Parts: sequence; structure tokens; C-alpha cells
Amino acid sequence: MKKRIVIGLAGASGIIYGVKMLEYLREMDYETHLIISEAGKLNIRIETDYKPEDVAAMADFTYDHKNVAAAPASGSFLTEGMVVVPCTVKTLSGIANSYTENLLVRAADVSLKEKRKLVLVVRETPLHKGHLRLMSQAADVGAHILPPVPSFYHMPKTIDDIIDQTIGKVFDYMGIQHNLFKRWGENSSRGKIPSRHPQKPVVIGV
Repeated sequence: MKKRIVIGLAGASGIIYGVKMLEYLREMDYETHLIISEAGKLNIRIETDYKPEDVAAMADFTYDHKNVAAAPASGSFLTEGMVVVPCTVKTLSGIANSYTENLLVRAADVSLKEKRKLVLVVRETPLHKGHLRLMSQAADVGAHILPPVPSFYHMPKTIDDIIDQTIGKVFDYMGIQHNLFKRWGENSSRGKIPSRHPQKPVVIGV
């Protein structure tokens, strides 16, 4: 049985992080369950050459973010955890305060209550004390706060190199094997994830 991972795409800038993560996971032995907010769909159109349905097709299962009765809303639906990438401050606030008004926040809350991994790729700058307080509050209940802050010791040459380094850091925390960037103290160069034949996606409640 493949390992399941839930991916949430909220409406912050940097939607390409989530899109590329889905592309990489499609080439791995993971079953992806995707939730995209309405603002996330808008940002796909604004910031990329994809359409929301193109991104949905990258996942094995896609859910309407309003469908709070979907599988990821229950702790009995077993997963390895969830990544919200990118994560808006609004979504961060919902998660930090357990305000589960939609499936994206509910699925994140499930990860926390079941003691599963939850990564929040919070994308906002500058940050006022309210933002910082929310991140601290989310961390207190078990979320892993991982803003897309690039490193340069791996000598990135392209924007993709910078994006891949953040995705690699998320994969490290989730325990997903990869070779997306050159690590500190290693001489090996970036590699590519071996491809596999994509499966037909299943769209639920959209």
C-alpha cells in the first residue's frame, strides 16, 4: 500500500512550491490527496501557466475545499501527514485556532490531533507580532513552521534550484527520500527523481 500524504494549496504567493511538490510526489511511491482553496485556484492562474484543473490532475485524489465530509476530514483516514504549501496567514490563523471552516483547515487540524506531521510553508513578509504569535501558537500544538527561506550554500543557478531547496527541506521533515539539492558538507550534485507512469487522477466533490 502506498503512503498517503495530504497537500493543501492556499492562496499565498509562491503557489509554484505546491505545484512542483505535486510533480515530484507523482514520480514517487506516494498517494497524494489534494485540497486547493478558492484563492489558491486564483493564484495558480495569476502566477503560473497552469490551470487549476491541470494542477488537480497531478494528484491521485482531489477534494472540494468546502467538502468537510471528505476522507481527509477524519482521523480514521490514515496518512503520513500534511503539507500546506504555500500557507496564507488566514489559513495559519484557522489552523492555530482550530477554526475548521473548510476542508483544508480541518485536514490540518486532523494531522495535529492525531499527532501526525504537519508542515506549514507560511508565505508572508514582513511579519508583524500577530503573524509571529500565530506561528508560535501553531508550533505549540505540533505544526512545523517552514517558511520558503532560500539558502545559497548549494550555489543555486536557477529559480528552480531555489524552489527545490525548500521542497527538499519539507521532504526531509516528512521523511521522503530525495536528491533535490546539494547538502552542506556533501560533494554530490543535484539529481533528478526517477519518473514513473502517471496514474489517472480521481476528483472527488469538485
